[in-house]
Amino acid sequence: MNKKISEIEIFSGDFSSSLRLPLADGGVHAGFPSPAQDYIDNSFDFNKNIISNPAATFYAVVNGDSMTGAGISDNDILVIDRSLDAIHNDIIVAFINGEFTVKYLDLSEKNNGVIWLRPANDKYEPIKITEDCNFKVWGVVSTVIKRLRK
Repeated sequence: MNKKISEIEIFSGDFSSSLRLPLADGGVHAGFPSPAQDYIDNSFDFNKNIISNPAATFYAVVNGDSMTGAGISDNDILVIDRSLDAIHNDIIVAFINGEFTVKYLDLSEKNNGVIWLRPANDKYEPIKITEDCNFKVWGVVSTVIKRLRK
């Protein structure tokens, strides 16, 4: 088992302007194909529809594979909301002993003084957080952006 903590690189965003993108009317069906729409009727504002709290929102680029079972892969972009209170099973960005990592937050043993950071890849072991650790929930991952083709 690998105990390495995944690294991420964090960036702030500029959410002061609108970022409107064309949106296909009626959506795109993932099941049986439907008749094609030849026009775009709506728009989607990335900054309005994805970013709930601009002043507390940051981006991070994932470096590692500890969360692949959660659909988070190397080089994915995380949208992190620092204004959200983390709850059990949230995917969080944690600051632990001088490093950032992204993991599931497991509060099932919090009453016993233990918090677990759980990876979503069997190659990695959970990280046990006790009072001796320099630990902070830095933010909650609200969205994952995947680049399928470069």
